[in-house]
Amino acid sequence: MTQLARPRSRPQQPVQAAGATTPAIETAGLTKRFRGGQVAVAGIDLAVPVGSVFGFLGPNGSGKTTTIRMLLGLIYPSAGTVSLLGSPIPAEARRVLPEVGALVEGPAFHPYLSGRANLARLDAADLAADRRGASARIGSALERVGLSAAAGKRYRNYSLGMRQRLGIAAALLQPRRLLVLDEPTNGLDPQGTREVRHLIAELAADGITVFVSSHLLSEVSQVCSHVGVMRTGSLVWQGSMAELAAQQRVRVSVEARDSSAAKAVLADLGLAEISEQDGCASAELGQAQPESVVAALVAAGVGVRGFAVAKPNLEDIFVQLTGEGFDVSG
Repeated sequence: MTQLARPRSRPQQPVQAAGATTPAIETAGLTKRFRGGQVAVAGIDLAVPVGSVFGFLGPNGSGKTTTIRMLLGLIYPSAGTVSLLGSPIPAEARRVLPEVGALVEGPAFHPYLSGRANLARLDAADLAADRRGASARIGSALERVGLSAAAGKRYRNYSLGMRQRLGIAAALLQPRRLLVLDEPTNGLDPQGTREVRHLIAELAADGITVFVSSHLLSEVSQVCSHVGVMRTGSLVWQGSMAELAAQQRVRVSVEARDSSAAKAVLADLGLAEISEQDGCASAELGQAQPESVVAALVAAGVGVRGFAVAKPNLEDIFVQLTGEGFDVSG
């Protein structure tokens, strides 16, 4: 379902730009507790930098969509605060939401209408939109998502990727500074996924902050500059992709004639998490350099038969954070 974050009237004064240090999205202790006591979101503190592509990652059911609904004022939190573009939600929702576009739980359009006609209906429902500029707005939004050539085609004949792009076009009918996308590639084939991923990169290049929830590791790793990881309603990690990469625990393994001697050398070097099994000694590399480890082994007279450096992939890191696997397709 497409849900656009629009107020019923446009504010008289423009929303002030968030400062350089003001996050585009910020929450403090954000909590949602449903009837019966179920806690869907448990006191999360989000900080989404302005200009970033922020991947909101987690397995299905981890609280991502519930969080997004609270961010947009679609449901009220049980506790905590939300700020979008430096303004509190819901107190300043009428003033700030014209700057925010959203696609939540997939697009929903009239199947027998064309893409252009569907956007025209949505644009007409926006009481703040200038009727004289409707045609130009719709044409610009279609061009932005690469659907100009298919504007007259009925929605029911659109591919899944085209439908997702039309949903994003609906969110871009008005100028936006923040775009919130809930699982934008869910159910898409590889081609559709690439189309949406490319569009997100283009929007970010234009200076729009993009908040993307996903359970697809490939989507996050290829397009996002920052990431937040959810697990059963809790935010277990957030930061830049570079910071996440810096947390990788690189291990070295040494296959040797005397693995006990190799293990002793690794211990002398101060490496951590040392283990020995089946003629192979291994340890976390830490700050040491692989070449220094090899030199120490040779100097100690260890007969090295094999030496390998293993860096965990993105899937390994997220499994460590959440305790369960992710869908790595896409």
